[in-house]
Amino acid sequence: MDKETKIAFGGGCHWCTEAVFQSLKGVKEVAQGFVASINENSTFSEAVVVHFNSEKISLKTLVEVHLLTHKSTSNHSMRKKYRSAIYTFSDTQKLLIEEVMRYFKSKSAVEIITQILDFKEFKPSEKQFKNYYYTNPKKPFCEKFINPKLQLLQERFSKQLKTEHQNHL
Repeated sequence: MDKETKIAFGGGCHWCTEAVFQSLKGVKEVAQGFVASINENSTFSEAVVVHFNSEKISLKTLVEVHLLTHKSTSNHSMRKKYRSAIYTFSDTQKLLIEEVMRYFKSKSAVEIITQILDFKEFKPSEKQFKNYYYTNPKKPFCEKFINPKLQLLQERFSKQLKTEHQNHL
């Protein structure tokens, strides 16, 4: 795999997911929007495309962060809008993600429902919603829903946090 690559994640609101991945060292860019896969998952669902340097942050770490920062074990009624998924860009990447997910599923006491899906299409969010958390950290939504996720990052992944984002926690 190239050292600079991308992967897409869906699970919770894309404002939350964007803030989580923007906070990590090795992540170059987080494109917030909607992702569609194929077949029964061809409808768009909130997600982010994460561009990262695999020499600075591993795909395994990104997957672990994703699983811990959204309801990866809950098949709730909003799953069409908030599909719990990892969208892959190649067959090689899909095989690697399947291996990583087998590892995390073997360590979990509860079933992880996150799907591994083919990436098909991306539609970006409207401009006013991009970089939502770091533009609006004091908004009630950010304080209630995003801050706890970033606090979890501080507790479990402090070495992977970008220095400039640590003062927001």
